[in-house]
Amino acid sequence: MVRPTGGTRRGFLGGAGAVAATAALTGVARAQPRGRTAAPRTVAVLGGGVAGLTAAHELAERGFRVTVYERKSALGGKARSMDVPGSAKGGRKPLPGEHGFRFFPGFYQNLPDTLRRIPFPGNAHGCHDNLVPSTEVMLARTHGREDIRIPFTGIGKPPPVLTPDALLRALTAFFETFSRLPAHEIAYFAGRLLVWFTSCEQRRTQTWERVPWFEFTRAARMSADYRQLLAIGITRNIVATKAEVASTKTVATCVEAFLFNALGRGADGEPDRVLNAPTNEAWIDPWLAHLRSLGVEFRTGWAVRDLRYEGGRITEAVVQDASGARRSVTADHYVSAMPVEHARTTWNAQLRAADPQLARCDALHTDWMTGIQFYLTEPTPIIHGHINHIDSPWSITSVGQAQYWSGRNFRAAYGDGSAADCLSVDVSEWDRPGILYGKTAKQCTREEVAREVWAQMKAGLNDTGRTVLSDATLHSWFLDPAVELGGAQASNDEQLLIHPTGTWYNRPQARTAVPNLFLAGDYVAVDIDLATMEGANASARAAVNALLDEAGSGAERCTVTPLHRAPELEGFKRRDEIRHRLGLPNAFDLG
Repeated sequence: MVRPTGGTRRGFLGGAGAVAATAALTGVARAQPRGRTAAPRTVAVLGGGVAGLTAAHELAERGFRVTVYERKSALGGKARSMDVPGSAKGGRKPLPGEHGFRFFPGFYQNLPDTLRRIPFPGNAHGCHDNLVPSTEVMLARTHGREDIRIPFTGIGKPPPVLTPDALLRALTAFFETFSRLPAHEIAYFAGRLLVWFTSCEQRRTQTWERVPWFEFTRAARMSADYRQLLAIGITRNIVATKAEVASTKTVATCVEAFLFNALGRGADGEPDRVLNAPTNEAWIDPWLAHLRSLGVEFRTGWAVRDLRYEGGRITEAVVQDASGARRSVTADHYVSAMPVEHARTTWNAQLRAADPQLARCDALHTDWMTGIQFYLTEPTPIIHGHINHIDSPWSITSVGQAQYWSGRNFRAAYGDGSAADCLSVDVSEWDRPGILYGKTAKQCTREEVAREVWAQMKAGLNDTGRTVLSDATLHSWFLDPAVELGGAQASNDEQLLIHPTGTWYNRPQARTAVPNLFLAGDYVAVDIDLATMEGANASARAAVNALLDEAGSGAERCTVTPLHRAPELEGFKRRDEIRHRLGLPNAFDLG
């Protein structure tokens, strides 16, 4: 329920009432709910990204009246795509821009389940059928060094029994293909991963969480290529944090999940998947339409300013609407689904005192991992997969997108008819000097950032005598508008949670000590332990389950699927638990 602060209360039609009215007018029946509460209760979901929309989806299916409040003018959070202003001509759609390219590893389980439950015309499995696999990945080297191409199709079959010896052989074979490093360095790295694979949960959270990945992999004593490929590259380009400070628990959890995926264990699909259209077309817009059909209401441009706490509960959320007016939002339950850097600004002193885990979130860190798109006048797929520009000072990754958008002609569908492809790029390092201007990305203007990123990509792709990227084919570019450069101080309104050592201890649970307040977002402690869409989705499911428990609901609980655990290794983990309690190292840890 929403009312202007200090004014009279104003109600609105929502939830089951809105659905019934819509069904009566259109003859379209709503999806079968997953279980009903005794009487519809109201939920204010504060944030309209993946976490907020997931929470709204699960709650609406269970008969709750849900309203989503989003501070931006668009829904979807960092996952959304966006129109490039002024780019559409001749009846075409605007060129598609985005915060950064979407990537759906096969080890994701919870988000794919949601995608299957979003109807999409012509698809038997909803939006999930819009996921298409890549077949390879490239590590682009500079200074004439040969680029490394890794096939994803048939890259490995799991041994029939995953013994430590069999696992070690599989890891060694994979990294022989992956890195082309000296055999002794590959063997050593595989051995370090075996230590992780056989470490008990206590060692992982109590020891490896405190050890930087750079130290765990003994990178300081290895070759420059070992450091660049296996220590620095993995952390900066994937986790967007520095190897010297990145938590081993976070990095190794991601590596373990990816390797199990590559070996066909615990996988929803291929290791690397993307969407077959711009994100809003393939996923976000159909999702919003489905949520509206379930009765979910949306308020965009409504920013949460405060959560009022009285008598042990949240009594109202103070929001500022799109016109700038202050309003009071009241509901039975509140799901805070904003990114942590924005959510913690709404937690006042009384609320923090009521639940100390909220105050600990102040110690969580965010950094910049931001996208820029280059539109090209010729199709330029480069490879059928992602490119890790491993030697780029700004830690760049990229993917040619039009090759995946089957069934549409990019020229005919987007822009002014002269752009034929979109090379979408993520920039993960904004504090190191570039190769053109000698300035960090934060010190550059937007135009300088575009020129610098283009130059760094060419340095890795055009350095062996073949012109892969040509200046003559560059049509235009689009940098995420959340980034503001060129002023007194650079700013980024949509940052990424990063994972220095010790971060895990400050990540909150979905349930808070306040009975009607729940947390959802990729900063909430979930199994994947990484800022991802999967983490946002899983945390929202956990928040909804906690809300159902608090409400005494008989509705079916959300499934929260953990990362794959190899049953063959559980015995080794149990023995390691004993060694850990005795203060002994892992049995495979040879230093």
